[in-house]
Amino acid sequence: MATDSLQRLLRPRHIAVFGGAAAARVIQQCRRAGFAGEIWPVHPTRETVLDLPAFRNVAALPDAPDAAFIGVNRHATIHIVGELAARGAGGAVCHASGFAETDADGVALQAALLRAVGNMPILGPNCYGFINYLDGALLWPDQHGGHPVERGVAIVSQSGNIALNLSMQRRALPIAYLLSVGNQAALGMADLLAALAEDARVSAIGLHLEGLTDVARFTAAVQQARSLGKPVIVLTGGRSEQGRALALTHTASLSGGREALAALLERLGVARVESLPVFLETLKLLHVAGPLPGRRVMLLSSSGGEAGLAADAAEDAGLLCPALGEADRARIRPTLHPLVTLSNPFDYHTFDWGDGIRLAATFGAVLTGDFDLALLVSDLPRADRCDTADWDITLDAWCVAAAGVSRPTAVVSTLPELLPEARAGALMAAAIAPLLGLQEALRAVAASALVGEPREPFVPWSLASVDTVASATASEWLAKRQLTEHGIPVPRGALCQTEAELEQALVDLAYPLVAKASGAELTHKSERGAVRLHLMDAPATREAYGELRAMGEAVLVEEMVTDAVAELLLGLHRDPVVGFCLVIGLGGVLTELLRDTVTLPLPVAADEVRRALERLYGAALLAGFRGRPVADVAAVVDTVLRLQDLAWASRERLLALDINPLMVRPAGRGAVAVDALLHFAVAPP
Repeated sequence: MATDSLQRLLRPRHIAVFGGAAAARVIQQCRRAGFAGEIWPVHPTRETVLDLPAFRNVAALPDAPDAAFIGVNRHATIHIVGELAARGAGGAVCHASGFAETDADGVALQAALLRAVGNMPILGPNCYGFINYLDGALLWPDQHGGHPVERGVAIVSQSGNIALNLSMQRRALPIAYLLSVGNQAALGMADLLAALAEDARVSAIGLHLEGLTDVARFTAAVQQARSLGKPVIVLTGGRSEQGRALALTHTASLSGGREALAALLERLGVARVESLPVFLETLKLLHVAGPLPGRRVMLLSSSGGEAGLAADAAEDAGLLCPALGEADRARIRPTLHPLVTLSNPFDYHTFDWGDGIRLAATFGAVLTGDFDLALLVSDLPRADRCDTADWDITLDAWCVAAAGVSRPTAVVSTLPELLPEARAGALMAAAIAPLLGLQEALRAVAASALVGEPREPFVPWSLASVDTVASATASEWLAKRQLTEHGIPVPRGALCQTEAELEQALVDLAYPLVAKASGAELTHKSERGAVRLHLMDAPATREAYGELRAMGEAVLVEEMVTDAVAELLLGLHRDPVVGFCLVIGLGGVLTELLRDTVTLPLPVAADEVRRALERLYGAALLAGFRGRPVADVAAVVDTVLRLQDLAWASRERLLALDINPLMVRPAGRGAVAVDALLHFAVAPP
């Protein structure tokens, strides 16, 4: 859907409303919000609706409406949509339920609705509609808690109830648009994201996302929004059925469903959050400060206990509290009582409590330091039972100091209720982000920093869907043949079905050896006792062969890698929505237990692979942990890129491929795939 075709719907000059009580509430909401355009009720029998003249049908309207709210039953909705489309209307909200979210009959009705729509944009069906607080256009048949704004964030939700609840927030967040998308029959998240990003009055965009259907369109919309300076964050929840079901390979169990979506969002520079409070606080910070250039924060509090909690919360959120340098100390020290200790977090004590001039001097000296965001922790007492005067002085001093610097600042309350909405609104007016809840606030800071990280343009692979019902698993031997065809090293070995073949292998191969039962059904061999390691001579190997031969189709005998610095997992998994995802992590038998992995959607470049390796908790093993040799990271990167080539070449059938472990040898000596599992689709008969 072209974004210019959505502007009439989202920013209408005139609105037509169809139906009874729901349509009347839309008229009331528009009037209360100060909508300056015309409103045209359409009703088959009534002469007026809320003192407005009513029209009998679409043909009787004075003009093709820019927007229409259709609050009638599902069958009548289809008829009205067809008439609006034929008249050239700008778009409609289809409020009725009973479409594809219900049963087969509903699916058929939604198909009929789409045929009637043609090229006209519609929201829904089965949705609340939308609120445009900027222009007072509320195609919304229920209560809401917002108010008109001149600039604010846009929120799009797949859940109407969540959208309604978000409008009731008391966190001083200015909301410009609030949209409920329902079934997304014609308009999806990508369409709305692209259209909202083009409104100069929108500061940031938040999406409540339950899933994606078109990754390419969503990717393009996100990158367009970023190019227009509109940061995007996503609230997700729940684990997909695909993610739970695909557990055959390590890769599938670690990267399916939600993990794949999270990896895509991170790749696009979209911050993903998992709670409504963090969602709102992140949008608020982005509205005030925009994306942060880094994770370096300065924390201030008048309480040592609060400062300690803030330090813990910052560490949990992945933020950095850089130590104050000598220049910082020299600048700040003259403003302080001699007993105050300088640090970050900074407990400035209460020696100057109630003295706005001295506090402003201290705050001003702190705010000229080198960090990405400064946060003052301040909890106001209850105004109905206490005197807030001294706390007001502190906040006023912070505002004075913040006005003198160009870097972003915030005020944080440890509990949401300790920064009242009125005071939070005053801070917003002073371009200071009022953040509610210590943990939520610092997670919002981390999310804003992620959005601020530079990102290379990403174009996902276009993959045809495959029949995952008809699938098969290749033996380790055949999987390794696929690896060698793409230049990925595997151990020297032989597949032995007979004792004669075993004897030849004992001549050709060098000790120590490894023996494994081999067959298409033998996955996770270590757990099944189907592996023998450290075979140092022919008798031991023959004994292992005898024990293993009955467990599979053959016995795979290979030379054992003895100089590995680290064991890694490299895996490919075909997510049904995102496409191929690469998993990099610590490998071996404890892969699922440790879950030290990074997931990347394909395609990837060499630099991205290196950064992923650096993010692992086990990255120290690759860097020469406790005097061990430095690992051949270049060989790992090369292996990943070759694995990517294999995925593209096999894209019509490949479902998943594990290398676990990849034995990484010392620098200059390469890496070897010592085990592999290949899962692929079988062509239908």
